[in-house]
Amino acid sequence: MTSNPVTVTVAYRVTPGRAADFHSWGWAMLGATARQPGFMGGGVLVDGGAEWHVVYRFASEGLALAWEKSPSREQWDARLAGVAQEAERRRVPGARAWFDAQTLTPPPPAPPSKWKLWFVNMSAVFPPVLLFNLTVLPYLGDLNALFRTLLLCLCVTALVTWILMPRLQRFFRKWLYPSLQALRGRHKRRAI
Repeated sequence: MTSNPVTVTVAYRVTPGRAADFHSWGWAMLGATARQPGFMGGGVLVDGGAEWHVVYRFASEGLALAWEKSPSREQWDARLAGVAQEAERRRVPGARAWFDAQTLTPPPPAPPSKWKLWFVNMSAVFPPVLLFNLTVLPYLGDLNALFRTLLLCLCVTALVTWILMPRLQRFFRKWLYPSLQALRGRHKRRAI
């Protein structure tokens, strides 16, 4: 047993239609827990579906275990019959470690397929090359082919890099990265 604070999170699968009962039970149980020595706080969290979490913190693991094995806690668990069933229990020493363990970083989006990149690049390169060939190159006919090509590459590369590609990437963002857009969409729906 350590004297470091311990955070316990208990996941429950709530019976459909019994969410309000579980919510009431969770907060009432935490009210009883608050009268125990070493209790440092807690809460009832919903996971967006049938899974709910009860989180509580004690000043030490020994105090948390004493509460969990007490007759009072057994009575609270008995009241939960038919409302929810415990799915998982995790205990993490300290608060920072618990929050670090709960932080989920989404994987980076998959790169777009090659043909999509080819299409966006062609959309950025073809118009300025065509425009340059029709408007500027006829006046540079006497210039050395090496210098004409260098001038073409410098102008087109500058246009594509600083003007066209940023705009095309923004324009085609949803098409190039649909998984990222789906992730953002889920986030917006949850926030509402």
